[in-house]
Amino acid sequence: MQPSGSHSIRLLAIGDIHGCSRALDALLDLVRPTPDDWIVTLGDYVDRGPDTRGVIERLLELNASGQLIPLRGNHEEMLLECRTNFTLINEWLQWGGQETLDSYQTGERGAVFEDIPLEHWHFLETNLTDWFETDRFIFVHGGLDPRLPLERQPVAPMRWMKFADPAPHCSGKTVICGHTHQASGWPRNIGHAVCLDTWVYGAGWLTCLDVDSGQFWQANQAGETRTSTLAEHLVGRGS
Repeated sequence: MQPSGSHSIRLLAIGDIHGCSRALDALLDLVRPTPDDWIVTLGDYVDRGPDTRGVIERLLELNASGQLIPLRGNHEEMLLECRTNFTLINEWLQWGGQETLDSYQTGERGAVFEDIPLEHWHFLETNLTDWFETDRFIFVHGGLDPRLPLERQPVAPMRWMKFADPAPHCSGKTVICGHTHQASGWPRNIGHAVCLDTWVYGAGWLTCLDVDSGQFWQANQAGETRTSTLAEHLVGRGS
């Protein structure tokens, strides 16, 4: 599947959202995606931030339009595993799961898994993919073994590998990923790979990148926004 070559169509990538619906709303207002734009979300929609429910609802709206390509992150993996293996719940709660459940609370009692709408479970279980590829870019939540083609990549690194300034991928394509939060609040751009997890759930920002032009937009939970380009944030490997 490839987006059209029309210059009016943008291929946009959004980093880890982590329950931060205010930042997501502000970012979408700033970027103003058109129905022709393609939006790749890099995973980790749930946990840590205060409004996982709101984030999933926004993604469902985008998904219904046919323009969303939602990837799977390690936090979605943990949530889905807990649904069938209750022995994992306490660990998940410590990694931001409590905030996820709290976002589904409607009464005085604390929320339980049954309070998460079936539509949300269906989205998380059936609509997410581990990677997306175009003629120039590979999108993944975590990372890749640079020596292996996509069809031979193991699943675990795609969801869990930290961004440690990886070597170029054997395909020659630029890798766009999330997962490893950048405490600076800026994307980490090493040329052949870019990390867009800019720590929105902490003191950072949520980032949307136009991968073709290199322009990116950011918003935080306070509704503040800013914009820049990848060219202004290019660093050498290991720097």
